[in-house]
Amino acid sequence: MSYHEESERKGKARRIVFLAIVLALFTLAVGAFLWATATPGESYDGPPAEPGDPQLAARLESHVRTLAETPRNLERIASVTRTLGYLRGELEALGYAVQRQEVLAPADNLVVRIGAARADAPILVIGAHYDSAGSAPGADDNASGVAALLELARALKPLDGRAALELQLVFYANEEPPHFKTNAMGSLVHARSLDEPERVAGMIALESLGYFSDARGSQHYPFPLSLRYPDTGDFVAFAGDLSSRTFLREKIDGFRAHARIPSIGGTAPGFVQGIDWSDHWSYSQQGIPAFMITDTAPFRNPNYHRATDTPDTLDYRRLALVVEGLERMLAAQAGGET
Repeated sequence: MSYHEESERKGKARRIVFLAIVLALFTLAVGAFLWATATPGESYDGPPAEPGDPQLAARLESHVRTLAETPRNLERIASVTRTLGYLRGELEALGYAVQRQEVLAPADNLVVRIGAARADAPILVIGAHYDSAGSAPGADDNASGVAALLELARALKPLDGRAALELQLVFYANEEPPHFKTNAMGSLVHARSLDEPERVAGMIALESLGYFSDARGSQHYPFPLSLRYPDTGDFVAFAGDLSSRTFLREKIDGFRAHARIPSIGGTAPGFVQGIDWSDHWSYSQQGIPAFMITDTAPFRNPNYHRATDTPDTLDYRRLALVVEGLERMLAAQAGGET
């Protein structure tokens, strides 16, 4: 065999090895992506549904309109004080003892508990931030999440003292910039304050839940999630980093067993744009499984962080369907029925 022929043979062998390695890496990456984004259960695929509680949508809208009268952040201290007064009043009217947790006064957390039958029961934290970004009134981001949490507090109160889980419902201060991922972020303060973090089964953040669209092309995602999910913004999403995968799969499976609204779900590395853009990030930092439930905010809602994020832009029927799905999932998994 000539020198030229031998060089050709070796070059061909190297190319085959290289292509095999590339193919193996590509296959591994695709497999990892499908593994991370796979969720159990079937998303609702029926006709548009009406909430079982005919008054729920109206109550949610009332909460959102009250909260979104003005922007809510430390640039407007009076609005923070007004918001906390409203939340405390609503919770106390439902029979809760409200704990105020200092964060960056007057922007503090409010915490209520639904007790378990056993003192050593696992804890599930469900939270929503009440502040809004800059001059935005924040109807979707995040009066919608706060309204949902208030109505979950109403629906789940009968579980108090007999549930298999202790539920902690937390209304957070200071999720928005400039406090996001700083020591002044309310959810980080709460996550660090947990006396028995080993008892915490996980955390669910309710983040921007009220904006929906039936138009094709209304939904967008960061790459590579854009390869996996639909382009119509008519669903609610369960999203978290890879550490939340088992916890998220359990919850979306339970949600889909009861909900009458489409849902998607999945996990991704924390560097994927948007995957940690809410209060669940704080708990992941403490080693607690956590994810957010969201309408995907800037990836769907053109009003995100703008003055146009007003109550008139939200779909309260669909928001009510999200709340009812969560209520039934939580009641079933907490070991009781509301």
